[in-house]
Amino acid sequence: MGVVNVTPDSFSDGGRWFDTTAAIKHGLDLVAEGADLVDVGGESTRPGASRVDESEELRRVVPVVRELAREGVTISVDTMRARVAEQAVAAGAALVNDVSGGLADPDMIPVVAASGAPFVVMHWRGFSESMSSRAVYEDVVAEVVAELRMRMDAVVAGGVAPERIVVDPGLGFAKDAAHDLALVAHLDELRALGRPLLVAASRKRFLGHVLAREGAAPPPARERDAATAAISALSAQAGAWAVRVHEVRATADAVRVARAVEGAA
Repeated sequence: MGVVNVTPDSFSDGGRWFDTTAAIKHGLDLVAEGADLVDVGGESTRPGASRVDESEELRRVVPVVRELAREGVTISVDTMRARVAEQAVAAGAALVNDVSGGLADPDMIPVVAASGAPFVVMHWRGFSESMSSRAVYEDVVAEVVAELRMRMDAVVAGGVAPERIVVDPGLGFAKDAAHDLALVAHLDELRALGRPLLVAASRKRFLGHVLAREGAAPPPARERDAATAAISALSAQAGAWAVRVHEVRATADAVRVARAVEGAA
């Protein structure tokens, strides 16, 4: 899953694809580099980010989705708003990726249920401005699995077919580096939820923490792509359905090698 952030303030590439034409070209480039689907978002969810209004998010997202769909690209829309999801699906999006798992907008679950689109349910403990204060766990793996299971039950009760649910552990959302690493180390327990697993580790802070030299600051986001590819390969070996990444080519190569090794075992 390649990322197209149609935003001025995303942590990794904010502003690079804010122009509609640039965003469309980037989406097509990601497919050429090996992306099976492209995740289009118009609102940054980095820690501390401010929300944009609905009309602005629609302005950013829908034209990009429409043009990529016309080019035959399989698209997911990254949004917490029901109206954005509804209009993006109408424009050609095939999947709804809501980092709140339907908690941010009470209309999201009915909209997804009516659309029949697959729905990514991510582990979420609140909006960007407050997530850091909620990174408190006694057993992060057990608690994330339990909270995801409860959220899945609520989504199904709201009318979304169980077979259309994809789960995401929410790396970097209300979690510190130790939490993120523990979740990656126990992806098998997340897979035990019985649904396809999306892993979104690309360029995140925990990778910077791992890569930081003693006494030095962590490398900037765009210098974490090799580390992202490593996590992607580990995720593939653990049976993940997809990995969400900014740099597709390196990850596609890493996953291909992981699959080849797995096939030779």
